[in-house]
Formats: sequence, C-alpha cells, structure tokens
Amino acid sequence: MNPHTRTSDPGTGPVRREDAAYEDLRGALVWNALKPGRFPDVIVRAASAADVVEAVRLARSRGLSVALRSGGHSWCGSPLRDGGMLIDLSGLHGCAVDPDTATATVQPGVTGSQLTSELARHGLAFPAGHCGSVAVGGYLLSGGLGWNSGAHGPACASVERIEAVTADGEQVTADESEHGDLLWAARGAGPGFFAAVTAFHLRLYPRPGAITSTRWTFPLADVTEVTHWATGPAAELPPEVELGFCLGTADPGAHPGRRTVTVTATAFATSRQHADDLLSPLRRCPLERSSLDRTVDEPMTFESLYASSAALWPPGLRYAADTLWSDAGFPALLGELAEAVASAPSDRSLVLAPLAPAGRPPPDMAFSALGRSYVVPYAVWDDPRQDAAHTGWLRDAMHRVEPLGTGHYIAETDLTAAPSRARRSFTADDWQRLTSLRGRYDPDGVFRSYLTPDEAAADPSAP
Repeated sequence: MNPHTRTSDPGTGPVRREDAAYEDLRGALVWNALKPGRFPDVIVRAASAADVVEAVRLARSRGLSVALRSGGHSWCGSPLRDGGMLIDLSGLHGCAVDPDTATATVQPGVTGSQLTSELARHGLAFPAGHCGSVAVGGYLLSGGLGWNSGAHGPACASVERIEAVTADGEQVTADESEHGDLLWAARGAGPGFFAAVTAFHLRLYPRPGAITSTRWTFPLADVTEVTHWATGPAAELPPEVELGFCLGTADPGAHPGRRTVTVTATAFATSRQHADDLLSPLRRCPLERSSLDRTVDEPMTFESLYASSAALWPPGLRYAADTLWSDAGFPALLGELAEAVASAPSDRSLVLAPLAPAGRPPPDMAFSALGRSYVVPYAVWDDPRQDAAHTGWLRDAMHRVEPLGTGHYIAETDLTAAPSRARRSFTADDWQRLTSLRGRYDPDGVFRSYLTPDEAAADPSAP
C-alpha cells in the first residue's frame, strides 16, 4: 500500500488529499451534514484485517498519526483530523454467528440493524444501538447504550474478546486471560482507544418473544409534573423495560412549534402477555386529562424501533449533540432543559433522557455510568447559514445543566466544547488507568487520542 498512489476510484486504494476523489470521500466519511473542516493527509479504506496491519505499519514508518472510523454518527466528527492517516474500517463487515454457544464474531463495519437481522435468523439478540445505521465498531468501543441495555448492561459488557492491530502493527487477541488490559480499555475508551479493533467476539442473548411500547405525550409546560409521575412507576419496572423522556416538537410538520414532553416505555418480553404485564404500571396516569396523545401496549418489532429512531435523526441534516450524567433527579434536569427546548430555533431539536440501565453487574471495564440520570440535547437543523445559532443553542442548553453534572458519555459528548469533556467521561481512576495503558501500548502516539477544542478551533467551520 503506497500512500503516493493516485486513484480516481473512491471504492479502492488509498486516497491522498490532492486526489480528485478525496473531497467526496472525506465528506462521505462523516454522516453528519455539518462537516468539520479537518483534512487527513491520506484516507485508507481497509477491506481486511491484513489491510489494517499494512496501513498501521505504513503510518508508523512515515510518522503519520492514525485516526479510525467504522461508520457511526460521531456528531463532532471525531475521526476526521488534520494531517496523518484516516483508516476507514466500514469495509470490514463480516458477521459469523454460532447459535450453539450463543456467540458471534462481528467486524466493526457491521451496522446495528444488520447485526439484529442476522441474529434474528437464529433466535438471538444483542443490545445493539438505537440507530440501526450505526456501525458496531465505535458503538462498542464507547460503551454502547442500546436496545434492552437495562437487562443486558451496556453493549461493551458483552464483548468477550477482541482482535486488534496494535501501534507496532501487530495483530493480537485480547480477552480476560491475555492482554486483559487492552480488553478492559476496549470496553468503553471510545475514540481515544489506542488500537484498531478488527473483530469483536460477542456474547448473545435470547431474542425477545414480544416487544411492546407505551407512550404518553404532554405539553412541555407540564414537564415537572410528568417527570415526577413517571419516575414513580419507573421504580416498579423490571430491567427488561426501557423508559425515557423526550423533549421536543410533536410532529413538526403537522404541529410546528408545539413543544411537548413524551414518556416512552418499551418492554422486551417473552410473550405479548408478558410485555403487557411489564408495562402495567404505566397503563394509567393521573395526568391523563392533560395528555395530548397516548399509545398503550403497542406491539413493536426491532424494525419499527429502528424506523422510529431514523425519523428522529434523518440523514442530510446538520447535527450537534452533547451529554451529561447527573445525580440530580429528572424533574430538576428536565425542568432546566425544557426552558431551552421552548426557545430552540429549530422544531427538530430535542432532548433525550433515558433512564440509566441497571442490568446485571458489569465486568471490569473502562465504561461506567457516572450518575443516576442521563440527558442528551441534540441541535438539528438544515440551513448552513444558521450553524452558529444552533450550536450556540446547544451550548446554552448545556450551560443550564452543567452545574448539576457528574460527567459525560464519551460516545456522544461534544469533545470540542471543553478540554475536560474526555477526562470527565470516566472516573478519575479509570482515566488514570487509560492514560497509563496508552503510554504502554502506544508510547509513540501512533493512534490519535481524543479530539480537543484546540484542534477543533483550527477548523474554519467550527462555531
């Protein structure tokens, strides 16, 4: 693989910045329509683990730092960095399922919907991400809060082994008995992980016999009463029920400007009757008279769940997001954020607040839930002339609740917002351990660490 090879074919070979295919490819590697103005020297599209080995060795020999992407949202465009090499892992999309052991070997470019569909053929499931188009590579490395995480824990807790290419260009297998520290870091380190994972070995679970959802929608002004009510029944719900709040606009096309708070509970059960029983605490609501809409015990499928997520985050729009863990209750957190949503310049912008999954005791891993509550504000818009207004709205929304915060979630936090974002996505001990392991596995800094505000500030498109 020669980085000086010129090619006009965006589907094969390395592409350098001066190549005709470069800009189209660079833009395609960021799902967000808001493209960072950061430019790798060369982009390598790997089709096999051997390609990754060759690319890392080449980068090391040329003194090029390496960034990685597998096909997620990465709202702040973390994989896109100035200079160096970007290795695109989305071409690694093998998926092998062993139904006898309820395990799978999955490459980083496999999307959540592809994985879910393949597992369905064997009556199996995995806590894949809420957005079906997101590849598993970055999702698993960042922790992975997905469908039915309450029952199974964050997705990274079900990673039993990884195959990876280290900074010296060697292929290694990491599990609990060999390179255990590398496996520990792969379970949550996110975009600062210091190796290129070419395969994840996953523990799988029985596929739910039925999925059912109950949803209540109220005027945004009722957010305090709604959150006080919903957190009561939430305490009665078993881990197989995923409950969360959404602050936003109800059907922006039909009701522009009507801001609402929606409570949604989704049960992953053994049967329809079991699912209905699990959701019984939410079947009645003392605030029913003020509700704008309700759907009780609606049968769902993974396909319909993915369709609902796709409607919230359609391709072709501009996005910015940030995250916050907190020990404050949802009435306090969402009360503050409701005021921000009420003044949002876009009807598409929203705040999600899923209840943090409890699940079974997780293994030792870099990821941890850093608070009792969790919120994610999203700015969503389409006009590039309004970039500053919408990213400014996101920053203002976060400023309202940051005094209540205990940390961030590395998967979706805005690493460009403050130098502390990456560090505060981990406990102090885990951050220290990650730093030490990076020094041991990648002493020369071959792999990029976390994106920083200083690096993003050089981007002319940055707010």
